[in-house]
Amino acid sequence: MTNPSPDATRLGLSAGLASVAVAATLVALKLWAMWTTGALSIAASLADSAMDLMMSLGAAAAIIYAAKPADEDHAFGHTSAEDLAALAQSLLILVSAALITWSAAGRLLSDTPPTLQDEGAGIIVMVISMVLTVALVWWQGRVARLTGNRVVAADRLHYLGDLIPGMGAVVALVLSRQWGLSGIDAVIALIAAAWMLRGALHIGRGAWDALMDRRADPDVIEGIAAIARDWPGVHGFHDLKTRMAGSRIFVNLHIELDGKQSLRAAHDIGAALRRAILAAYPQADVIIHKDVAPEGDDPGS
Repeated sequence: MTNPSPDATRLGLSAGLASVAVAATLVALKLWAMWTTGALSIAASLADSAMDLMMSLGAAAAIIYAAKPADEDHAFGHTSAEDLAALAQSLLILVSAALITWSAAGRLLSDTPPTLQDEGAGIIVMVISMVLTVALVWWQGRVARLTGNRVVAADRLHYLGDLIPGMGAVVALVLSRQWGLSGIDAVIALIAAAWMLRGALHIGRGAWDALMDRRADPDVIEGIAAIARDWPGVHGFHDLKTRMAGSRIFVNLHIELDGKQSLRAAHDIGAALRRAILAAYPQADVIIHKDVAPEGDDPGS
């Protein structure tokens, strides 16, 4: 059985809980700002933050479930929950991008742009929201790099997408306050929607590949092969197979050893090789099978 790394679990959970806390705060702030200013750009940002809150709650639940220890029914752990959540998030991001595109196009084509009021309060709220979002995105990016967690990466993408519409809302409020202009946010929103679409397709494809047991990245496979190829006492290897599940890489490897050596010596070679692979790829779960090398083979051949 395999269990997620405690450090990776702790980091992933911290990112999930931070996401929920920030999303709830943004919903409250933007609700007040929309009521105060009557700005449609803030209303659109509020709707997006409400979706963020639902996604963040789902992401946190997936991270908690994926961290459950392996059991008899799930001998390889529960990390595929990360892929399911990431796939669902990518679909929701696609829907959000479509809604933003529709809203922005409607505003660009409208002959009666909305009249805004009390823009100063709206600007303050949106700036606070953007500062909170930047802090969250920074932490999520750090966690995603350290753990490879697709749920955190997908959640981060959505919050990154929020920054551009948020900037558009601030610009619209400033232009409305100074010169009575409020249509520029629609153009920025279209750019944000296109960026979100690209990112959602990338994350969704990665989650789908993992759910379909696609092999690990070729560079990872070659790196594992290089370690095994040069390991002392290993005459050769074959049947190197990998698959992804969430942030985990499952590795199966057959190594060829001298059949005349003791069982203890063969065990020590395999155990040391496994530790070396885990040192290079901490998110891996490695199973090594020991076979007898053909007569006359030299180690490393």
